Amino acid sequence: MIYLKSGSEIDKMRKSGRIVAETLAKIEEVIKPGITTRELDRIAEEYILRCGARPSFKGYCGFPATLCTSINEEVVHGLPKDRVLQEGDIVSVDCGAYLDGFHGDAARTFPVGQISSEMQKLIDVTRESFFIGIKYAIVGNRIGDISNAIQKYVESFGFSVVRDYVGHGIGKEMHEEPAVPNYGKAGRGPKILKGMALAIEPMVNMGTFAVKERFDGCSEIMTVLTYDGKPSAHYENTIVVLDNGPEILTLI
Repeated sequence: MIYLKSGSEIDKMRKSGRIVAETLAKIEEVIKPGITTRELDRIAEEYILRCGARPSFKGYCGFPATLCTSINEEVVHGLPKDRVLQEGDIVSVDCGAYLDGFHGDAARTFPVGQISSEMQKLIDVTRESFFIGIKYAIVGNRIGDISNAIQKYVESFGFSVVRDYVGHGIGKEMHEEPAVPNYGKAGRGPKILKGMALAIEPMVNMGTFAVKERFDGCSEIMTVLTYDGKPSAHYENTIVVLDNGPEILTLI
């Protein structure tokens, strides 16, 4: 069942969304060669708690951390560890915050120092595909209109969109209906209605869209990697559909 948010509920989601956006901005400031993903996680958790919220991911299906930190060929769900980031890496950072009964969720892929032009293009196309997609997040359209726009844009650059993992509704629960794939046919899927809150999150691979999973031993959530070992990028925001179009809740 799709749960449409009221005006007062959207106001609460704006607050949780802002905390997520601010947390990711702080992470962007400190990412550099030599820092560990565990340190990034500590910084994020301290900030979210200081804001009076709690990390959405910590404890979810046994996940032990505040952030998902996915490096290079890791697509999503990477577990923060003592791994040191190296010059030329890219790291996808996924963050959620829960405040006053509602979640916010967003992700960014950051360069670590100087990266190759091909890696930068992957990051840029992934980010832009989100903004291409949300042009279709308007009342009366279908979820498939968003999905199709993202896929067409990504594939026009020779990249591929992950199919095994998709975006989702969000609100009182981290994952709600509807699913929001990053591929598919226009005109398909649930109708878009005012009050829908969606976490739209293109996951884009440099090579094949196929992925595999790695069990890290401390969570039901497994790290997802590209099947061919090529890099992947991730860009996500929480949006809400209003009469005049989508509002992004996780940008500052």
